[in-house]
Formats: sequence, structure tokens, C-alpha cells
Amino acid sequence: MAHKFDLDIDAVRKLAKLLEETGLSEIEYAEGDRKIRCVAQRETTQVAASPIAPMAAAPAPAAAANAPAVNGTLVPSPMVGTVYMASTPGGAPFIKVGDKIKQGDTLLIIEAMKVMNPIKAPKAGTVTQILAEDAKPVEFGETLVVIE
Repeated sequence: MAHKFDLDIDAVRKLAKLLEETGLSEIEYAEGDRKIRCVAQRETTQVAASPIAPMAAAPAPAAAANAPAVNGTLVPSPMVGTVYMASTPGGAPFIKVGDKIKQGDTLLIIEAMKVMNPIKAPKAGTVTQILAEDAKPVEFGETLVVIE
């Protein structure tokens, strides 16, 4: 006896869109005994070249080697997602290089799974570098901002 599986097309489309937005290669969602798994099929020359380049620049050994050139507190991404520098498209950015900020000020937003997550300043100081780009994906641990 065959088991009928009612496929939720909307859920598949949402997962596929999430793959595209985040640059992930696969995602799986399970609810009870039902499971949906989406795997991105990308051309190596187009999509894989972009996500691999930032990851190659972000590992701890490379950051340690560059540590003398960076003075201040590095603010890493706490998640994989898409960075937004302003609260609305085309709006004024939360921060600019040279801005004086207070601990707890919003530096930027990371969208992950349709949730907007404000990234707060871990300390007061001056923004010396902004390494994240608006509407671009970031990886977990990737440095977003430097505060001195």
C-alpha cells in the first residue's frame, strides 16, 4: 500500500527562495514524519565563486595574521544571513565610518529565515571600518564592523 504524501508547494518555494537569498547549498525542514529537503544546483563559475571568496578571507588564522593592522573590537556575524545597513531600502544607514556609537546601538540588520535581527554594538566607540555590504550575504563569524 502506497503512502500518499501531500506536497506543500508553498513550503518548497519558500525554502528554495531562502536558499537563493542566503547562498546556502541545501536546507531541510521536518515536521512530524514529513520532511522537505531542497538542494541548490548552481553553476560553479557564477555562484560558488562569490561565497567562497569571503569565506577564504575570514578564517581565524588569516584574521590572526591581520590582527596588527586592525585596532579595535571586531563585531562578528552571529548567524548566516543577508546584511541590511538601513531599516528601509534606500534609507539612511545605521552607521557610517567615523560615527561615535554607544553600547547597544544598532549597527546593522541581518535577515535570516525572514526574521530581521538587529546587530548591536558590544561597546561604545568610533566605527573605524564597515566590512559588510548592504544586501549581501554573510557567514557565521565573518567580521561585519570594527569599533575603536
